[in-house]
Amino acid sequence: MSALPRGSTVRRDAGLYGYERALRRHGIEPIAGVDEAGRGACAGPLVAGAAILPPGKAGIIPGLADSKLLTEKARERCYAQIVKRAVAWSVVSISHEECDRLGMHVANIEALRRAVALLDLPPAYVLTDGFPVDGLGVPGLAVWKGDRVAACISAASVLAKVTRDRIMTDLDADWPAYDFKTHKGYITDVHSAALAEHGPSPVHRMRFVNVRRAAGLEPGPLAETAIESLS
Repeated sequence: MSALPRGSTVRRDAGLYGYERALRRHGIEPIAGVDEAGRGACAGPLVAGAAILPPGKAGIIPGLADSKLLTEKARERCYAQIVKRAVAWSVVSISHEECDRLGMHVANIEALRRAVALLDLPPAYVLTDGFPVDGLGVPGLAVWKGDRVAACISAASVLAKVTRDRIMTDLDADWPAYDFKTHKGYITDVHSAALAEHGPSPVHRMRFVNVRRAAGLEPGPLAETAIESLS
């Protein structure tokens, strides 16, 4: 991953669209943001989103922010605006089986790469949330807390989060004992109690220690958090 072009700076008070403006001042366009949802969950798929927002007023999404900071209704409103306004957008789902096969870090990188590759318009530059992603084929920058400070990453996070929440709500209909519609596969007291009572469902990720313990494959009590096994 590369840095911003020489001479580019983004002020702390530049706002959510500051990174895109800085890049466009150097003639860099289009600019994609990419982010994932569900990495820390121990059930269901990993989902990645990518988005290219247009410059100017057309690319300003009312109420846009990091998807984790928005209410469900606010995310749905932003999702509708992103899909309507984006120059290009994509969403990729990595199944729980593939997450188990690859391991979460590799699956996460692969999901982000696939989301960028699926964009109808190839980007000239990619902004990622928190850590660099190699193999995108274009320059890019890892932005600390990117889903809170770069609009295209925030848009990608909303696409990924809304899509994954919908998937988990659908899975709840198949496996109602786990209450996926409420906690979306993340570890809560309710989810831990369901794992203890019923064991893992077919959509749980078996690489996670708490899931393996619920299946009787690891010693010790169920973990309070979803920790991926090192094995």
